[in-house]
Amino acid sequence: MSAASDAHRSPELLRLFETYTGGPQGIGGKLAALTGAATAGDPLIVATSSDVVLFPGNGRDPEVQGFRLSTRGFKELAGISHHGPAVASVLKMRLVDPDGMTWRREAERLLVATRAAREANSVELWRDVIAVPAYRGREQRIAELVNYSCVLTERYLERVLEAPALFTPADMREHYLEATGSAAGATVPMNAVMIATFFLVGMEISHRVIAWLDGHAIDWSRAMALVVGRQGRPTAGVTWTTNSVCAMILGASRHALSLDRLFVAPHAGSELQAGAVPDMATLRAFEKPMRQLWAHTRTVSELGALMYEGYPRYEPASTTRPVLDAGTRTVAEMPAIGGPDDWRALNTRLRVVLEDPRQLLSGCVTDYAVDQLQAHGNDPARVQVPGLDAVDYPPLPGP
Repeated sequence: MSAASDAHRSPELLRLFETYTGGPQGIGGKLAALTGAATAGDPLIVATSSDVVLFPGNGRDPEVQGFRLSTRGFKELAGISHHGPAVASVLKMRLVDPDGMTWRREAERLLVATRAAREANSVELWRDVIAVPAYRGREQRIAELVNYSCVLTERYLERVLEAPALFTPADMREHYLEATGSAAGATVPMNAVMIATFFLVGMEISHRVIAWLDGHAIDWSRAMALVVGRQGRPTAGVTWTTNSVCAMILGASRHALSLDRLFVAPHAGSELQAGAVPDMATLRAFEKPMRQLWAHTRTVSELGALMYEGYPRYEPASTTRPVLDAGTRTVAEMPAIGGPDDWRALNTRLRVVLEDPRQLLSGCVTDYAVDQLQAHGNDPARVQVPGLDAVDYPPLPGP
C-alpha cells in the first residue's frame, strides 16, 4: 500500500472494522464457527454443478451422487433438445449478417452433425448401450422422437440453404417449431420434442437423487442444504425458483426442508471442479468450509430477530408458479403447468428459459418432473412424459 493511501486512513478505525469482519478471527467469523460446531452433527447436503454430496455429520464419511454431465444419455438427449435453439441461432446469424457466409457454414455443420446422429440412432442404442433404467419401456418412442427431430431438422435446413429468402422467424415457427405448416413435412411441433427431452433428463436425474436421499432417512427439520458454484450459464440458477437442483432437493424432502435452510452460493464450491470424481480426502476437506459457509449465512440472518423484534420479519417467498389465463401477456417466473397437455404453459416455459437470464435451459420442466415423481411414488414408469407418451412420431425417411 502506498504512503499516499496510508495518509487517508485511520489505523484505529480500520482495526474496529476488522474486529467484526476480519475473517475467521473477527467476531462474525467466530460466531459462525460456534454455530458450525453446534450443527456439526446435522446432515449437510451440498450440490455442485455435477454432484450432490451428503455429509451425514459427526465426522462420518461423505457420500456422492453424480448427476447432469456424468448422467448416461444426458448429452445425447441434450443434443436433440438443442435442435430448436441451434436452428434459431443460425437464423439469428443470418439476420445479423445477411450477406455473410457464417450462417450458411454453421447451418451446413449442424446438418452434417444431425445426419450422423440420425444414422447412429436406434432402439438398440437406447435400450442396450445408453441403457438408462428410468427410460426402460420407452426406448422405442425415444428412438422415434430422435429420428423425427433429426429428419425434420435436416429437411428444414436443406430447404433454407436452397432458398435463403425463406429463412425468416415466421417461417421457422410455422414449418419447424409449431408444425402448422408442412413445407418440411412437420406433423409434430419441434417444441414438443424439446419439452419431451428436457423432461426425460430432469425426470431421470431427479428420480436418482430422490431415491438416493430417501435411502439415508434424513431428518429434514435439521438438514442444511447448499447449492454451490456455477449452474449452467453464468447468470443462471441463483434463486430457488430458477435452480433445478433446488427443486430436486426440495422434492426429495417432500418440501419438509424449509426454504430458510436452503442457500444458493454461486461463488463458492470451487474446491470441487465440474466433471471431476472427488476422492475421499478432497470431500472431507470440503466439509468444514461448506459447514462454515452455511453457518455464517444462517447466523447473520438470525441476528434480525434479536435486533428488531416487533418489526415485520422476512419470510422466504413461496415457490408457487404463476397460473396463465387467457389475458396473460407477461410472466416474471416460469408458469405453473396444468398437465402434460398444457402446451400454452409448456411453450411459455421454453420462451422464459431463453429470455430470462436467471433460468437454466435444461431446467425448463425439471420442477414439474419432480412434482410428477412425488405424485407417483418416484416411479418413472407411472409418470406421463409430455411430448412423448401421448405423441406418435411418424417414421420420416431421411432426406
